Amino acid sequence: MAQHIKYDAFEAYLKKQGNHIDRLYCVMGEELLLRNETVDFIRQHCRQLGFSERVSLVLEANGPWQKIQENLHNTSLFAEQKILEITLPTGKPGRVGGQALIEMVEAIQKGFTNDTTIILNLPKLDKKTQESKWYKAINQVAITINIPQITRQQLPNWMRQRFALQQQQIDDDALHYLADKVEGNLFAAHQEILKLGLIHEKGNINLQSIEASVRDVARFDVFQLTDAMLKGDAKRSIRILQCLQDEGEALPLILTMITREIRTLYALAFHQREGKNLTLLMNQLRIFSSRQSLFLSALQRLSLVKLIGLIQHANDIDRLFKGYPVEGRLKDAWQETKRLIIKVAQDGIL
Repeated sequence: MAQHIKYDAFEAYLKKQGNHIDRLYCVMGEELLLRNETVDFIRQHCRQLGFSERVSLVLEANGPWQKIQENLHNTSLFAEQKILEITLPTGKPGRVGGQALIEMVEAIQKGFTNDTTIILNLPKLDKKTQESKWYKAINQVAITINIPQITRQQLPNWMRQRFALQQQQIDDDALHYLADKVEGNLFAAHQEILKLGLIHEKGNINLQSIEASVRDVARFDVFQLTDAMLKGDAKRSIRILQCLQDEGEALPLILTMITREIRTLYALAFHQREGKNLTLLMNQLRIFSSRQSLFLSALQRLSLVKLIGLIQHANDIDRLFKGYPVEGRLKDAWQETKRLIIKVAQDGIL
């Protein structure tokens, strides 16, 4: 029976199933490390129950999609049971691929795949893709394991659990130092934890040990920057901006996103002054409910007059980047962007 299972409940689900193997597992989510680990966990479970042959297909929109049916209908001379792993890196199979997946589901429903267990590995899908015919067909028969995104707030606890598997404990200050260094890069976090497990004995790991061995491998995007800025965390905002600059991110893209958020705040502040319903307006502006509190928090710090000044500041930075000097501004557009971010976050750094 098809169902959705949370990542942290899946191991218990498999144990409860005993010797039963489902025909189709769909592993879906943003964190590639956790997806791959879950696929490996299913693979090991299948092998324990006699699935000795494994075929792996990585398919883009251009195929070759016929390989699915070929593997479902071809029986090995040496193995009675087979694991068929299908990875869709983009989650976009296209028209031909979508039809191939629908036909795969039909084969499962007709009992043509009793010798094969299929593991479908997908990234997090957008709403439009989840409404597609192929995904709805998958949803009818698959055991879907929903892989969560590990947020910055969740990262320390996740790492603490990983250290515990190595019979190691880590001081709080060392844990948060490490989290800052690997944020946004779960593969790097995993590798650093394994490395520390090799170079340190079981027991406690302190900050000095972490500082001596950990490289700064954090990865950020502009959305994390704007969220930190709206939240009022200037220190984090500046760090993310510096990382984006070091990684070669284009300043016009960053400035466009910052300006968009400031203009949205201006619209909200204007309607707030008029006594209108902000929640209704935020829904009209397509601000996700998970981000609405960030805008409300920023509105408590920034008046309508200040927001007008911030819009002008952003326009000045755009002129700087294009090579036009602006009186009262620094010559370096990146440094001036830093000043703009601090003004929006405004938590006392400057």
